[in-house]
Amino acid sequence: MKSKLKFIIGLLLVAGVPGLVPAQYQLRRNYKPEDTALYNTIVRLDSIFFAAYNSCQFNLDKYAAFYSDSLEFYHDQSGLNRSKAEVVEATKENICGKVTRELVKGSIEVYPIKGYGAVEIGLHIFHNNQEPPPKTPKIGRFVLVWQQTADGWKISRVISLH
Repeated sequence: MKSKLKFIIGLLLVAGVPGLVPAQYQLRRNYKPEDTALYNTIVRLDSIFFAAYNSCQFNLDKYAAFYSDSLEFYHDQSGLNRSKAEVVEATKENICGKVTRELVKGSIEVYPIKGYGAVEIGLHIFHNNQEPPPKTPKIGRFVLVWQQTADGWKISRVISLH
């Protein structure tokens, strides 16, 4: 009975049911976007970007097109990478067909950056299909800085914390 309860609670946590996300994974309480149109745009772009990430063995060019040529990618485990080409190649080698990303539902916050674009903050879970699934998924934090350019929205900075 206890294991069933733990399983149900785990599913609810992954689903992002309000009030059940542990405090260490909560972002700003009672978040309300300052700009609903901007929020909806960034949430839509996040969805498209990570759909390309999750299927990058087929959509690597679409995935790569989201990144700015002046990309800075900060990763808590591998450090700073300032090369868009290297980030895309590392994704091709280490992620495509092996790892998928799942957004923690309801976790995205979006803040406008005047004259530049927006900052997206959220929570996500990575699933490695090369390993058995963990009993409790590890929730990571992320920050994406989106730049609005003449060519559309580009990701110029990434902070990925596992």
